[in-house]
Amino acid sequence: MFILDSCPGGSPVQAGRINDEIVRLRGQYPDIPVYAVVEDMCASGAYYIAVAAEQIYVDKASMVGSIGAVMSTFGFTEALDKLGVERRLYTAGEQKGFLDPFLPASEQDERHVQSMLDEIYLQFVDVVRDGRGDRLPEDADVFNGLIWTGERSIELGLADELGSTEFVAREVIGAPELVDYTPRLDFFSQFAERIGASAGARIAAFLGGEGVSPSF
Repeated sequence: MFILDSCPGGSPVQAGRINDEIVRLRGQYPDIPVYAVVEDMCASGAYYIAVAAEQIYVDKASMVGSIGAVMSTFGFTEALDKLGVERRLYTAGEQKGFLDPFLPASEQDERHVQSMLDEIYLQFVDVVRDGRGDRLPEDADVFNGLIWTGERSIELGLADELGSTEFVAREVIGAPELVDYTPRLDFFSQFAERIGASAGARIAAFLGGEGVSPSF
């Protein structure tokens, strides 16, 4: 059993690696069932992971879905003009300045981004179809990026049953005592990690270009 708490999404690559590993282990140990338990949110990349499980349990008020791909950046061209700042970018490779936030976006750039997002989106759809199989109604419109409550997600075939972590452990697995094997960092390591991750994300978001990648 694995638990998805407040998971709004993330990297397609990392979600795919986890999904692949769960599927591999299920093939290696077919007699050991794998259950996913959703608590607050299981959206996008988190749902990509969840569909590797045999059964997905949710709370009636959980947020589930968001099947899609997104990429965002900023444009600062007018700000540079108003400030009188000249942008100097030196590259080798015709498209190396692709998505530079200090240059106007071209139609070619936008077409390329859209084609990448479309490709990643279809990969996501295939993984969900493989994981959920015939539990997805043929006419269910679940691949539009929306999220639903846990109760509604069961009706749409995105999840299987209502159930908490304790319920699944006690009633489904038959293990009344939960054991959390998550590695725990000490306080100072947690603090340093959070500060570093926050600073890195802010710098990447500000600079754009090299710091931008598709995400779920």
